[in-house]
Amino acid sequence: MKGRNIVVTGGRGALGEAVVAAFTARGAVVHVPGREVRFEDESHVTAYYAALPSLWASVHVVGGFAMAPIAEASLAQLQDQITTNLVTCFLACREAVKTMRKTGGGRIVNVAARAAVVPSPKLTAYVASKGAVVAFTQSLAAEVLAEGILVNAVLPGTIDTPNNRKGMPDADRATWAKPQEIAETIAFLASETNALTSGALIPIYGRS
Repeated sequence: MKGRNIVVTGGRGALGEAVVAAFTARGAVVHVPGREVRFEDESHVTAYYAALPSLWASVHVVGGFAMAPIAEASLAQLQDQITTNLVTCFLACREAVKTMRKTGGGRIVNVAARAAVVPSPKLTAYVASKGAVVAFTQSLAAEVLAEGILVNAVLPGTIDTPNNRKGMPDADRATWAKPQEIAETIAFLASETNALTSGALIPIYGRS
């Protein structure tokens, strides 16, 4: 991947940093949007991608999490999850496709979640948004495959991050996926080595 330009949204979080490191180790030129680029703002995303050099891959880690029993979940919470997880993914994918069309192909990797495909209680707003990412990924993959753009999603479970350790101090961390492990799968999906896989939902949650 030496010299390839790759965008990683959410590249300053625990998983994002691991993804950036994986690409950097492979010689890629990694572009990490700063906090001033708000990925729920259409104009920001459009301007950011328009200013990039030729783009090989775009990986969308940015997102959020919310948990509440259905009777306590608010409409505002659902709307926030849809914006944070789906809208950011949609806008980044759309602009990445526009850029990749100029060079005849590329790779897109979205981050969905185990909960989007495995029933999980008290996560309805989160699941709705990540389930939408799953459906969107498969639809987009079918749309752009003929143009040489391969689109996939990874489905992490609980990730071993400082925030998760703090929020679940009594959990069995031995079952949690390490950010570096997830990053390796993402790096493969975004590489030239992946010449066939598109529209796939890759489970990377192990026992988590």
